[in-house]
Amino acid sequence: MLEIKRRVFLAGTAAVFAAPVLGLAQTTKPAMGGTLRISVDQAASVIHPLLTRVNPEYLVTELLYSNLTRLKVDMSVESDLAESWSANDALTEWTFKLRKGVTFHDGSAFTAKDVVATFKAILDPATASPGRNNVGPIADIVAVDDSTVLFKLSSAYADLPVAMAYTNARIIPAAIASGDLKSLSSKAVGTGPFKLVSYEPDRLIVVERNPTYYDPARPYVDRIEVQVFPDTSAESSALLAGDIDIVSTIQPPEFMRVDGNDGITTLRTPSGQFCNINFGCDTAPFNDARVRRAIALTVDREAMVGFVTEGFGTIGNDTPLNPSYRFFKDVKQREKNIEEAKKLLAEAGFPKGLEATLVASDRPAVRTQLAVALKEMAKEAGITINVQTMPHATYLDQVWKKGSFYVGFYNMQPTPDGIFKLLYTSDASWNETRWNNKAFDALVAEARGTIDAKKRTALYTKAQEIMNDEVPSIIPSFFDVLAAKRNWVEGFEAHPRASVFRLDYASLTDKAPKRG
Repeated sequence: MLEIKRRVFLAGTAAVFAAPVLGLAQTTKPAMGGTLRISVDQAASVIHPLLTRVNPEYLVTELLYSNLTRLKVDMSVESDLAESWSANDALTEWTFKLRKGVTFHDGSAFTAKDVVATFKAILDPATASPGRNNVGPIADIVAVDDSTVLFKLSSAYADLPVAMAYTNARIIPAAIASGDLKSLSSKAVGTGPFKLVSYEPDRLIVVERNPTYYDPARPYVDRIEVQVFPDTSAESSALLAGDIDIVSTIQPPEFMRVDGNDGITTLRTPSGQFCNINFGCDTAPFNDARVRRAIALTVDREAMVGFVTEGFGTIGNDTPLNPSYRFFKDVKQREKNIEEAKKLLAEAGFPKGLEATLVASDRPAVRTQLAVALKEMAKEAGITINVQTMPHATYLDQVWKKGSFYVGFYNMQPTPDGIFKLLYTSDASWNETRWNNKAFDALVAEARGTIDAKKRTALYTKAQEIMNDEVPSIIPSFFDVLAAKRNWVEGFEAHPRASVFRLDYASLTDKAPKRG
């Protein structure tokens, strides 16, 4: 009976036991060669694949490294360095069969030992990898032979093949993983489709085709230049002028500016990407759920969609799940209620309202927009919010994971478990809110080892209900993922995950500029 249930469950989650077909559907064979220029709106300050934190860094390491699996644009999982995988009936042991004949950029052979060493480094608290709590409940990793890896789990986990595609689970050489791990902060030794040529994190990162990549047909372009544009208007102007070929992430005003121009294609896809207002649940006054709930009740969510996403999104309900996720089910929508907000504040000891400083990074700019919108909405309930904007690098160093009231920005994760374990469980990699709710943790833990889809949906629904009631963070809306490209670029699509780019499938037509 368990085996039957297991097959039914996996069939409903993109058949993760199958060895998936590589590549996007192509009507004609992609052209080979050329230099592709893609822009990002902030520096790729971290090139260490186990430590990356933001989209430009994910983009660069995706070019240089490989995972065991990858996420397609439809969010299903496909093979990368692993050709196939299977699990025992209890979902506590997973076996991955690896590609043979793969080499790292330094010429060394890729084997199961590299996978073992990589994951041991990820799981080592001293590494401080964001992937530590997002690659599954791994108890041990064993190299069965050079091309077979066995993952032994501490508990049942249905999503392991998907977790292997996590942005911080890029495979590195065992010699580096168990040796000078810090060396990857300035050099790149991966098995990815491209090799590093130059690295100026605030200006330009250049990569070139890896001639020994495991798929001889890819990548299609010879060279990719990742250009940093802190000024989004200048970034769009460069696209319009043909100086860059792809804007990896474009904000709504610039999306509308370039949309409809000759030679430009705008790309839009629904997503679970969101901005949130994080509360330090261990710090007064936000350690009182009544205060958090009161602030949430001041939010006009329809207005937030218009003001913050500029119509390119959907309303949120203070949980990180939306219909883009499997196992999502609606919970009662929170509505604006100023009188109830005032009542809760009075009960919490603030009958005359309260004052707090809300910190927002300047990247992306929508963080400040959200902060200003909340400031205006909260006034009606007697809540004074002082908005403090700071450079993104300063925010990451001084506020992120340390502050008690600030604006976050997060990509959609591959699974509900992924987003919960990234941000909201007590052992989350980025446990910013310090909410630490044991009932919520228990529901997430049970769901991750459950194979019955209806039961899993029910567990995640209960988890959302607890979160909606406790409000560790306000999530007023979700963003569509927006990008733009020149028409001479083929094979590139906006990915709902936002941190996945698949540029090894991009190609240039003969209309593209010839760049030396």
